Amino acid sequence: MKKSTYLATAILAGALAQPAFAQDAEPEFFDGFYVGGHFGLDGIDDSAGEGIVFDTDGDGEYGDVVATTTGADAFGPGYCNGIANGAQTNAGCSDDKSRFGYGARIGFDQRIGDGPIVAGLLVEGALSESEEYSTGFSTTPASYTFVRGIDKSVALRGRLGVSPGSGRGLLYVTGGVAYADIDHDFVTTNTANSFTMTDDDDWQLGGQIGAGGELYLTNNISLGLEYLYSRYDDDDAYVLVGPGTAPATNPFLLDSGETRLRPSDPNLDIHSVRTTLNFRF
Repeated sequence: MKKSTYLATAILAGALAQPAFAQDAEPEFFDGFYVGGHFGLDGIDDSAGEGIVFDTDGDGEYGDVVATTTGADAFGPGYCNGIANGAQTNAGCSDDKSRFGYGARIGFDQRIGDGPIVAGLLVEGALSESEEYSTGFSTTPASYTFVRGIDKSVALRGRLGVSPGSGRGLLYVTGGVAYADIDHDFVTTNTANSFTMTDDDDWQLGGQIGAGGELYLTNNISLGLEYLYSRYDDDDAYVLVGPGTAPATNPFLLDSGETRLRPSDPNLDIHSVRTTLNFRF
């Protein structure tokens, strides 16, 4: 985190320290095509109360209670927003996996008139190693963890910024649309029922918004620091729980003979902090 802070300070200082009167001629920086890449940390964002939800009657509406033959809540032990360390709640949960993200981009910047305003457009492809976990615990006892993460994504973003002084630095905001291939998995200590991941291969649409700073190191190479928030609508994939070797009195089977489960949060949210390196033409 300290290294990121130092980098951000250096970028901002370089962008703003140039005196305004140095801009005697129209700057040539941030005006044309570029290719580059990014590397950084993708942090999973979820709430403390996140867990899993159920559709026991097959109507497509999640929020049903998985009830035992006595009417008790089979998931009375509770939920957590991590991966289960064991079959019971007292084993606890480990945190989501926030890991590295990286990718490549191609873009174009255009100075507006002779002033410091810069507008641009870029296309980016990215990969991420982060994973989100949503867990529930049943009275059996058993644990059930839904796993999801970004396999790959493509994004189209615009950006608008100001490049003061000599024009070597740029402060900007950015935003656009993204399309992601989200991987899903499921882990459980329940060995009686059958569990089938369904609608796992869909690409999901999302949106992105963020801000950053960039500074020319040479006339053709620029270094930057960028924050990006991404949200994807991910409510299609679910786990279908079937009989397996369980009896008909199994709580998952009592209502309709099967149950669907998925994370309680239908969105996958990621906060990314990245360094960028661009080669400009």
